[in-house]
Amino acid sequence: MQPHNQNQANTRNLLLNTLYSRKETGQKSFAVLLDPDKIEQDSFKDLLIRSVENRVDFFFVGGSLITNFILREVIETIRTYTPIPAILFPGNSLHIEPSADAILLLSLISGRNPEFLIGQHVIAAPLLKKSGLEILPTGYMLVDSGVQTTVSYISNTTPLPHDKPGVAACTAMAGEMLGLKLIYMDAGSGARRPVSPEMIAAVRSCVDTPIVVGGGINSVERAVAALQAGADVIVVGNGIEKNPELLPEIAAAVQEVNRQLA
Repeated sequence: MQPHNQNQANTRNLLLNTLYSRKETGQKSFAVLLDPDKIEQDSFKDLLIRSVENRVDFFFVGGSLITNFILREVIETIRTYTPIPAILFPGNSLHIEPSADAILLLSLISGRNPEFLIGQHVIAAPLLKKSGLEILPTGYMLVDSGVQTTVSYISNTTPLPHDKPGVAACTAMAGEMLGLKLIYMDAGSGARRPVSPEMIAAVRSCVDTPIVVGGGINSVERAVAALQAGADVIVVGNGIEKNPELLPEIAAAVQEVNRQLA
C-alpha cells in the first residue's frame, strides 16, 4: 500500500501524468483555447457540445488580457456541458480561478523580463498553494510569427527568431534542466505563421518533456505538420473562432495520426 501522501501526490499530478503517459505511447492531444473575452454564451454552448462530439482532450482557458470577470462562469459552463479538463492559461497572477482543474504555471523562458520568469509567480504562489489546482510547471517560449502579438507587447519580451531552431532547442533544454515539466512553444494568437516544423523537431530532439504547440494553426495541414514534427499537444483558438468547421477537421486529423501510431 502506498503512503497517504504518495496517493495525494498522484491525485494532484493526474493531468501531468496523463500528458507524460500519452507522450510515452506516442498519442497526440488536441486542446481548444478559450479566451473569456471572446466568448458568447449561445455559441459557446454549441462549441462545448461539438468539442465533446469530436473528442477534444483539453480546454485551455485564458489569454494575455482578460477584461471581463467571467472566468468562474466559463469554468462552470464547461463543467455543465463537458467532462473535458479545464486548464488555466494565465496572462498574469490575476487570472487564477480555483474551480478549474489545473493551471499552466508559465515561466516565459524565451524572454528576459523577470516579471514573467518569476515575479508574477511569487505573487501567485500563496493563492495557488491554497487553490487545489494541479500545477503544471511550464517553460513558455514565444516564437516570432511575423507580427507583434499581444503577449509579446504585454510581456515586453522579444520572441525567439522564427528561423533559429538551435536557439529554441537550447532554451527548451535549459527549461527542462531547471525542472519545468512541459515546454509550450507559442507563435501567439492571430499569428501569421505557426512555429515551424524544423523548430519543433529541434526541440523534440533535445527534451523529454511533453511539447505543447500553439499559434497560427489555422489549417489541417499546419496541425499535422506540427504533430509529425514532434508536438504532443496542439492548441487552436483563433482559427476556430474564425472558422468553426476547423474544430472537427483538426480533431479528425489528430485522431487519424493517433490511429497511424497505434
